[in-house]
Amino acid sequence: MNKIVKIYTDGGCRGNPGIGGWGAVLIYNAHEKQIHGSHKDTTNNRMELTAAIKALASLKRPCQVELTTDSQYVKKGITEWIKKWEKNGWKTANKTPVKNSDLWKQLVKEVSRHTVKWHWIKGHAGHSENEKADQLANKAMDKIS
Repeated sequence: MNKIVKIYTDGGCRGNPGIGGWGAVLIYNAHEKQIHGSHKDTTNNRMELTAAIKALASLKRPCQVELTTDSQYVKKGITEWIKKWEKNGWKTANKTPVKNSDLWKQLVKEVSRHTVKWHWIKGHAGHSENEKADQLANKAMDKIS
């Protein structure tokens, strides 16, 4: 597991719920790969999660990953909240079902294949790879708008 891949993800919606898109930029050494996709009726949080899931799933073998997101929901969810959700049968502290548990479960599965370090950056703050991921998400939404 000596491959270090840097991943930058973003997701968004036009309306929430509404038309959604996600984008990811994957960088390994001098190689860059861009992926994106969309959904007609979704939420911003679902698109943020989907970006991370699709990016990790696109890796063909286990890797060391530095994953950067502008979503506190994704970062805190996977690094802080997830263990309690799993322990509580996918219920929150208020005993209500965890929103987007289908995607959280997929993310857990993809993360288990890799060694992932999670990073958060402020969105729309001029970080070039985050801006690229945002552009990819918007490009995906444009295709179905």
